[in-house]
Amino acid sequence: MFALDPRLQEDTFVIGDFTLCRLLLSKDANYPWFILVPRRADISELFQLEGKDQAQLWKETTFLAETLKDSFAADKMNVATLGNVVSQLHMHVIVRKRSDPAWPAPVWGNKPAIAYAAEQVAAIRARLKTVLDDDFTFAEV
Repeated sequence: MFALDPRLQEDTFVIGDFTLCRLLLSKDANYPWFILVPRRADISELFQLEGKDQAQLWKETTFLAETLKDSFAADKMNVATLGNVVSQLHMHVIVRKRSDPAWPAPVWGNKPAIAYAAEQVAAIRARLKTVLDDDFTFAEV
């Protein structure tokens, strides 16, 4: 049975679900930083997913990255799966701008996290509602 890692629960807001992945928003307002987590139990590596789930993860990652690039006017999209701190398989999809506080360095450990105001999270949800398609279900707020 799928359960979200406690660290991901603590560090993110749940946005909703694609066919395979739960979409999360990192609690760091320095960057529009999203995380996709396949809703499969006990998976820590990409190669542990069945072939069709690997393809679906890539489809959802690509769709999300392209959608965020356009919607947030990104200069660059950072997409990565690391898992050194949280072993549960998750894909980071981060909107980068030349004006962001870490540019051009990686975001990890670069600047202290800035908390979102409730209005900022609501605005991101509203923006996503205009660009995510019927394959996405928003979580109740």
